[in-house]
Amino acid sequence: MSSIKPLIRQLAKPFFFLLLFIMICAFLARYLTGEETLLEYAQNNPELAYGTQDAVDSEENAIEKNVTEPVNSTVSETTSPSSDDKNSVDQRTSEDTSSVTQDTPSAYDDDNSGESAEENQTMSEHPERTTYKEGFYYEPLTDEVKERITGISYPESGCTVPYEDLAYVGLLYFDFDGEEQTGELICNQAVAQDMVEIFYELYQNDYRIERVRLVDEYAGDDTASMADNNTSCFNYRVVDGTTNLSKHAYGLAIDVNPYYNPYVVYNKNGDGSTYISPPGSEVYADRSQSFPYKIDENDLCYRLFTEHGFTWGGNWNSTKDYQHFQKKLD
Repeated sequence: MSSIKPLIRQLAKPFFFLLLFIMICAFLARYLTGEETLLEYAQNNPELAYGTQDAVDSEENAIEKNVTEPVNSTVSETTSPSSDDKNSVDQRTSEDTSSVTQDTPSAYDDDNSGESAEENQTMSEHPERTTYKEGFYYEPLTDEVKERITGISYPESGCTVPYEDLAYVGLLYFDFDGEEQTGELICNQAVAQDMVEIFYELYQNDYRIERVRLVDEYAGDDTASMADNNTSCFNYRVVDGTTNLSKHAYGLAIDVNPYYNPYVVYNKNGDGSTYISPPGSEVYADRSQSFPYKIDENDLCYRLFTEHGFTWGGNWNSTKDYQHFQKKLD
């Protein structure tokens, strides 16, 4: 027993200094950092300290409120600009759209038509224009059109068809590459409505036509126009190989994809020979063969023209004009 007391006295002094050190550290931790102790936190927040559900819900709501309110504020500020800012944006958008409209070529530009397309765009619109559908219209000949055709498809003298009987037709079509193009025809006023209705249906059905230009671009040469597979209508000329005026001279006939649907005359010279025009299209005179762009009684082009009262040259007897549709006036 006597040996224990000296040991206790020996340990008491270090224990006292350790306890004093702990108290000093606690004092510094509280007053220097400003944090409350766990005991004080438990006394001030008994619900949280002892895990009640109300306290947990209250804490979660507080957290949710602190998180969502700033986000909503940010979104509102981002997506709801002031009226001045909105007007500024609308103005810039309008200016940008206007710029694109001015700089972008029209969808109706014909890349294959060369100078004629440019002339076509600059021609003044006739006050008596009749628009069937967007891109499909007809109108009396303007002075610009008369200037283009006079002395070519329209003779300077001796023409028995007055300008007033003719109409200029603007239309759209899909070429052999499937590209949308602008076409133009001159036809008789009596069939102008037929033309826009028929070509609109062909366009709607993606019917392919290689080109639709005035024959004047071929110096009025019908053979050259056919050889280029050009679809055309008015041309004051006689029937090939005769002295009789063609229905084309009155603007009452049209040739469609003529290279693939040639003009064939059997026994032309009485010697059993066959005349086929244009040159180079002889292989397409054999209508028993199947090939693209062939017009026959199953073809949409045939059905549309005949429904509008046109007759087809492919039904003639000694002569077959597979490209040709014409209409007789009452």
